[in-house]
Amino acid sequence: MTTWIALLRAVNVAGHAPIKMADLRDLAAELGFAEPRTLLQSGNLVFEGKGGAEALERTLEEALAQRLDLHTEVFVRSAVDWAGAIAGNPFREEAKSDPSHLVLLPLKQAPKAAAVTALQAGIVGREQVRTDGRHAYISYPDGIGRSKLTMAVIEKKLGTSGTGRNWNTVLKLAALVGG
Repeated sequence: MTTWIALLRAVNVAGHAPIKMADLRDLAAELGFAEPRTLLQSGNLVFEGKGGAEALERTLEEALAQRLDLHTEVFVRSAVDWAGAIAGNPFREEAKSDPSHLVLLPLKQAPKAAAVTALQAGIVGREQVRTDGRHAYISYPDGIGRSKLTMAVIEKKLGTSGTGRNWNTVLKLAALVGG
């Protein structure tokens, strides 16, 4: 079996899309996934299972909707893919000096190079964006909350959806899968 990380999009944020992590673990167990465990309250699930990432995403999205009435996207990466995303981080200094303002954004599809260039050209602050396949890395040196580089802007420019985790959470998930 493969170790997987599943990230639920936009749950438990300001009362939006509430889900208890115990319910998420129970759902994963009901789906036949082994050793389900969660991290924080933001929809981070680690489990052992068979199948491919896209099939697991669909399975989890459908089960969340049907069993918990939670309609959200799920982004699944293997532990190996997660380690690769960490190794591919282009903002190594920011990861050390300001990890809470460095975000890894798993994406549903890899964006086209022209879309990435358009996003980078449209940045009005000091934020920086780099992509590598189905991952985007965003440095928010002045903070995330007041930045004009929002998820809506990012997704519109890149033409795909994503969900973000700050670098501290990225590393905690890696530790949880033994990375």
